Amino acid sequence: MRKICTLLVISISVYSGAVVGQSVEAKLKEQGLELAKPTASLANYVKAVRTGNLVFLSGHVSNRADGTGIKGKLGKDLTVEQGYEAAKLSALGLLSSLKAEIGDLNKVKRVVKVLGMVNSTPDFTDHPKVVNGCSDLMVQLFGDKGKHARSAVGVAALPSDYAVEVEMIVEVEQ
Repeated sequence: MRKICTLLVISISVYSGAVVGQSVEAKLKEQGLELAKPTASLANYVKAVRTGNLVFLSGHVSNRADGTGIKGKLGKDLTVEQGYEAAKLSALGLLSSLKAEIGDLNKVKRVVKVLGMVNSTPDFTDHPKVVNGCSDLMVQLFGDKGKHARSAVGVAALPSDYAVEVEMIVEVEQ
């Protein structure tokens, strides 16, 4: 019994060190991911609006840090796995803009809502599997605070033929 309790304590300590004690940026680095510097908006809007303790993030497409992106239509040009990676890239863009707005991603209290839009053919039905690329990353980085309400929808087209665009609402510390 004593060995079981000791193992349980060690397991809890390791778990909390990896999830609670580690910064969001350290978790990103550990996964080999980086946040690009946010780009300027291309029209008359901003990437993030903060009102009170909520931050509303504009749609972010599937761009890489080097400026290239995942483009094409799910169900025609891209696989679900490629779409998943596209949604993950969109999530990294969202986090980059969020960091620019609040200064420190550790100030996130909760990811509230995600809207994932998937550039897809009319017969494509795996939108949720694609948008999981964003949702899974949020939970990996923020733990239970990363679990959110979500919509995953298919659209006929996205700007510049990007595969995925994601919007997000986040609650942050005051």
